[in-house]
Amino acid sequence: MDRTFNALVIDDEPSVRDFVSTVLEDGGWQVTRAASAEEAFELLKQANWPIVFCDVLLGGADGFAVLRRFKQDLPETKVVLMTGHGNAAGALDATSFGAYDYLLKPFGVEDLQSLSATLHDQLTSRPNRVSVGTRASANRSDIDLVGRSHAFIEVMKQVGRVAATSLPVFLTGESGTGKELVASTLHRRSGRADKTFVAVNCGAIPADLIESELFGHVKGSFTGADRDRRGLWEEANEGTVFLDEITETSPSFQVKLLRVLQQGEVRRVGSNQTQKVTARVIASSNRDVEAEVKAGRFREDLYYRLNVVSITMPALRDHKEDIPLLAGYFAAKYAERCNRRILGISPDARTLLTQYDWPGNIRELENAIERAIVLGSSGMILPEDLPETLHETPAQSMRSSTYHEAVRQLKRQLILTAMDQSEGKITEAARLLGVHSNYLHRLIRNLDLRLTLKKRNKA
Repeated sequence: MDRTFNALVIDDEPSVRDFVSTVLEDGGWQVTRAASAEEAFELLKQANWPIVFCDVLLGGADGFAVLRRFKQDLPETKVVLMTGHGNAAGALDATSFGAYDYLLKPFGVEDLQSLSATLHDQLTSRPNRVSVGTRASANRSDIDLVGRSHAFIEVMKQVGRVAATSLPVFLTGESGTGKELVASTLHRRSGRADKTFVAVNCGAIPADLIESELFGHVKGSFTGADRDRRGLWEEANEGTVFLDEITETSPSFQVKLLRVLQQGEVRRVGSNQTQKVTARVIASSNRDVEAEVKAGRFREDLYYRLNVVSITMPALRDHKEDIPLLAGYFAAKYAERCNRRILGISPDARTLLTQYDWPGNIRELENAIERAIVLGSSGMILPEDLPETLHETPAQSMRSSTYHEAVRQLKRQLILTAMDQSEGKITEAARLLGVHSNYLHRLIRNLDLRLTLKKRNKA
């Protein structure tokens, strides 16, 4: 490193505190250690702290209190929260309240080295970015988000970082992966939270009615228009419009939508007058949008206008570790609605739930648990309470697992080839693959390639 920067590491576990500090010191940082939030507050004014690594659960005040205090007194400080009890809600809270990152324990030397290098690069090459979050108050989220998997937490970190902006967001992912939940979360964590959130299922509205539905109409503009009516876009003025399944719209409507986005005003059907409307736009699709653009079914200029920030929702089969949590959440939800007492999910039923690939994703899982609550009679969710599709034959299961294993092996081979070509240099391999080095680190960990790469390096 060309310059030495101060770093503050706060953790009440000496082993973790020393581990993080040692890695940072090896990277050229001048590190100060603190065992509590209170000790960190005393150090706050003693130096300029470009970065702070802080555990979420401390003996006294927690990591969110540290985050709030440092963002208040030293707004340019980049705070990294660390936790051994991470979940999606915590990731959302951390990043939307101004944290630079949310690290899940246990993390390795490579994770810290990569983050250290990125932080140093930002401090030396670019101006410090002032974080927008200011509302952290407690280690408890006000939004119901269920999940602790790495995949879902990474998504919620993205959501937290972009929520407070007014940037358009394009959500992609298979049907049932929770795109509307994320859209609602983006709204609720923005400065527009006290305004209207309007969700529009573009695929469910007939093509000849969608313009009137969104932009409104004047009396007499078409048969049945017996009065002036404002559209959903006006309803969402100063709030958020969520355009679900936007790729299902017609080319003619896409032209009109593009004009609204460019000019920030709407014109009701049959009217010559325009009205200024300020609404944040979040769009979603379960299709391959770039393929739709190439095929001429979706306008390229509209895609670029909507796709300022892109967030991809993972399929449930890619974060199966969240299935027991989600199933328990849905079981409690529907048991309360039905006024039923549910003791839990039997081990055999839990096995069925986690082995199934859930092509309908979270929505299909929710429907399966609701069915089990309504039809079950034992007080415990049993295998026979679950849909027959979960009781697939070995042949069916083999076909499903073969596909996903083939995808996994292809990813492994691509990474190994890139690492060979780059002579083991992560940054160069990431460039060859067209991904960020942090993402490549995660792929290597998730695909269990660390040991393989170490052996190759020794050879």
